[in-house]
Amino acid sequence: MSTATKRDSQHAKLPVADRHDLIRVLGARVNNLKDVSIEIPKRRLSVFTGVSGSGKSSLVFGTIAAESQRLINETYSAFVQGFMPNLARPDVDVLDGLTTAIIVDQQRMGADPRSTVGTATDAYAMLRILFSRLGKPHIGSPQAFSFNVASISGAGAVTVEKAGRQVKERRSFSVTGGMCPRCEGRGSINDMNLAQLYDENKSLNEGAITVPGYSMEGWYGRIYRGCGFFDPDKPIRRFTKKQLNDLLYKEPTRIKVEGVNLTYTGLIPQIQKSFLAKDVDAMQPHIRAFVERAVVFRTCPECEGTRLSELARSSKIGKVGIAEAGSMQISDLAEWVRGLTEPSVAPLLANLVHTLDSFVEIGLGYLSLNRPAGTLSGGEAQRTKMIRHLGSSLTDVTYVFDEPTIGLHPHDIQRMNELLLRLRDKGNTVLVVEHKPETIAIADHVVDLGPGAGSAGGTVCFEGTVEGLRTSDTVTGRHFDDRAALKDVVRESAGALEIRGANEHNLRDVAVDLPLGVLCVLTGVAGSGKSSLIDGSVAGREGVVSVDQSPIRGSRRSNPATYTGLLEPIRKAFAKANGVKPALFSANSEGACPACNGTGVIYTDLAMMAGVASVCEECDGKRFQASVLKYRFGGKDISEVLTMSVATAEEFFGSGEAHLPAAHKILDRLADVGLGYLTLGQPLTTLSGGERQRLKLATRMGEKGAVYVLDEPTTGLHLADVEQLLALLDRLVDAGQSVIVIEHHQAVMAHADWIIDLGPGAGHDGGRVVFEGTPADLVAARSTLTGEHLAAYVKA
Repeated sequence: MSTATKRDSQHAKLPVADRHDLIRVLGARVNNLKDVSIEIPKRRLSVFTGVSGSGKSSLVFGTIAAESQRLINETYSAFVQGFMPNLARPDVDVLDGLTTAIIVDQQRMGADPRSTVGTATDAYAMLRILFSRLGKPHIGSPQAFSFNVASISGAGAVTVEKAGRQVKERRSFSVTGGMCPRCEGRGSINDMNLAQLYDENKSLNEGAITVPGYSMEGWYGRIYRGCGFFDPDKPIRRFTKKQLNDLLYKEPTRIKVEGVNLTYTGLIPQIQKSFLAKDVDAMQPHIRAFVERAVVFRTCPECEGTRLSELARSSKIGKVGIAEAGSMQISDLAEWVRGLTEPSVAPLLANLVHTLDSFVEIGLGYLSLNRPAGTLSGGEAQRTKMIRHLGSSLTDVTYVFDEPTIGLHPHDIQRMNELLLRLRDKGNTVLVVEHKPETIAIADHVVDLGPGAGSAGGTVCFEGTVEGLRTSDTVTGRHFDDRAALKDVVRESAGALEIRGANEHNLRDVAVDLPLGVLCVLTGVAGSGKSSLIDGSVAGREGVVSVDQSPIRGSRRSNPATYTGLLEPIRKAFAKANGVKPALFSANSEGACPACNGTGVIYTDLAMMAGVASVCEECDGKRFQASVLKYRFGGKDISEVLTMSVATAEEFFGSGEAHLPAAHKILDRLADVGLGYLTLGQPLTTLSGGERQRLKLATRMGEKGAVYVLDEPTTGLHLADVEQLLALLDRLVDAGQSVIVIEHHQAVMAHADWIIDLGPGAGHDGGRVVFEGTPADLVAARSTLTGEHLAAYVKA
């Protein structure tokens, strides 16, 4: 009897309710998946691996998790569904055996400037209740300690009905909140550099206003020209005091311009509303550049950055106020809370201690509750989201993780593995998208997708145990036990980038020389101060090009051609060859198909049900007007160029009648980072995290700089892709550049010419240089956690 027949026979003997032990996927076609059919065991830890762009996220997040969430949403009433995101059914034939999915992804946490680690995890809410009960003097309810609630009061006459008569009574009310009135709970205030807002020697009609989007040709121009508060032909330096005040500070005022009712608002309140209400990191690059140029952010002098009012800061438990508690390192805060013994709030204390201990357990004990959520890395944000699930009593649910080891030192990966196994052992199904062999090794079931990326991927190459993967002939199987060797000879430095007295965040007066002309790796446990050292002392220097982990933001209209600037020379070449305007060759401008506005699809809104997207019949999904497609360059029209892969386009623009050096240079960089398979017009929203990281790297490589600083460039990269990244780093160094890499991946450490290790721990236990030298010296000394793990990696 075959194994499959025996299993089916045993399965048939089980009670009917116990036979649903598999998640079955038949015919999945989301993104690049090619009719994938697979069975995933429930209540097991399953790891999905494969090269970046092979279809892992499309299968796990885009198919299984997406359908689970859609089905849960459908259990709500139509009224409630109207307020929820519309989720379309994934393109799959059968999905069977699904359970409730809890997604713990790497999406950055809310960019709201008032969102902190404490507010995102409910730990600060519990802390507020604690201070409202035990704080002396007693100042009010928990909202009196909230920096999101302002203190307000008012009084007036109200009309009430008593005994059938309407009677006027005087009523008053007051709300005691904890918000600092000066900075409105943000912890910082901003001052405007007026010279960056306008050119005082020009009139408004001459383009005096230099704020992005405030041109005189648009709506703002119509408002400013027609408001009547000042002469738009007079240079701003000749404005009276009142006219300048109206231009800059006037409160919203209703006006009528050319028969249209409009609202006029002064330039500074308008900028504060449209730009400064958002997190700086969430802005488009040109807007962010303007804000950084025009606005000076500084710590609020009234609350000293605590965000809280004087009243909220005055109430203390012992000698500790809520501001001090929020700024403590979480590991220290847990010890302080553990020392409180008040029977009346015993359940609250137990709950708060459990939450804070979960932070420590998950490797985030070095954070503080008042750390802005927008400043967390993708890995830190993902682990913060895990906090609420660690003590959950839910079982038989599906937890879906997206590379939970990102940003973790090898020392911390073991702890993460234990947490994943604990979730499984409670009776849950755990699905993990992962590249690190240390996490793949603990899987009960492995699914390897590939064999390549993009159109060359989307199939299941292997399904089974870890031992089976090791002996399989897949890309992952062949590279699973690969280990980068230490170099026999390292490069000699050609100088040094001096850092002296670095005190940013947890750094302790660090003095270190970063060698130039070599590959230098900066490492240490998560929270040891690596990013603080680079951001505070290296990034921003002249000649330094910094590639950080901030995500690429783009709509479905954005693609590799638009993001990298590749489309610009291509449009100009088409325009020159055909004697027409470049704007015709942009699907976001004059050349767009009028029926679909250049998106290639028609979206139909179905209220609370998922909208329907159908290919535009007029342009057949090509996004351009038919008249534009008649123009050709090198024998191709613009839509045919955008459907080319990077590798094909590199050949097309490299020689012959379509020779275009400006485009070829950008395509060379895209191929260098391993994105040769991407199509030029593929929407950015369909790219994987690793692909977006490499796209950003390729773009920044085009900037002129002598020093490249890369923050964890192995994020989202498969074992095979790491080799290609190391080759790229070598090419940069050999070309005369200096490369500094913040990294935890042992392959990159082993390949380095020089290593600087920070630590020895995280938070206030770190912030010092504990080793600097060659990788071979680090392995020989084994004096740090990194040295021990690197020695084990290279089997020294």
